[in-house]
Amino acid sequence: MANHLKPPSRSAVSRITAILSTFLTGGNHSVTEIARLTGLPVSTTHRIAVDLASWQLLNRTADGQYKVGIILRQLGGDGWSMPVLMERGPHVVTDLWEATRRRTRLGVLENGRVAYIEKRVGADPVTPFELSATLPAHATAVGKALLAFAPREVVVAAVEHLTTYTARTINTPDRLQRALGIVRLTRAAIAHGELVAGESAVAMPVFGCGGEVIAALEVELHDLRADLEVCKPALVVAARGLSRELAVDHDRVGWPRLRLVPDSDGAAAP
Repeated sequence: MANHLKPPSRSAVSRITAILSTFLTGGNHSVTEIARLTGLPVSTTHRIAVDLASWQLLNRTADGQYKVGIILRQLGGDGWSMPVLMERGPHVVTDLWEATRRRTRLGVLENGRVAYIEKRVGADPVTPFELSATLPAHATAVGKALLAFAPREVVVAAVEHLTTYTARTINTPDRLQRALGIVRLTRAAIAHGELVAGESAVAMPVFGCGGEVIAALEVELHDLRADLEVCKPALVVAARGLSRELAVDHDRVGWPRLRLVPDSDGAAAP
């Protein structure tokens, strides 16, 4: 009897490489299309694609297809800044929370919406980026801080999706352009009950090399006037510090920890 040898199984690296290679020409692919192009089983393709999306190497669109994710796009351009942002971002968000004792976020634009990490009040650590849970850019402080310094085509795309969430939501192109103009002048974006009634926040952009906006930092405000006076200075320090991290080609040692708001017993935050 002839000895029919099975072809060697493909390694995990070769399967991932094959899947990513299907996006070299751009465009979106369904799981079925990726499986056909790579010769992998549909179940295997689906499992790997989901895992790659969780690491933001791929991005799952609203219609269930996949496209190149934010990390791969950054590797093709400002690849030097994205690893720093991913590494330093959670530390900055945590420090900002410790300084303000308010929910803090760091967001980036992704398909016209805001993908973000956040530190909520309590002992839980900073959440990871979850592209399945994004925020509308036009109705949030972090989103307006990003849009104000984004390329024109990004703003034009955002204007086409001005969903109204509350009576305060910016829902016309003229209102959005006026709001973004104010952000460009003040370098600060404020949202007051625009996404959820009664919720307010202030945000500032984070710039990389050449003045390109990379991300934005946001702090929740319980009392718009009183909290703004306390939280804005901490936000300025955090945004400028992270911008410096992204604008230079070396790592800084000993990131300064912000301490501005005392605990309820009057002692400084630890």
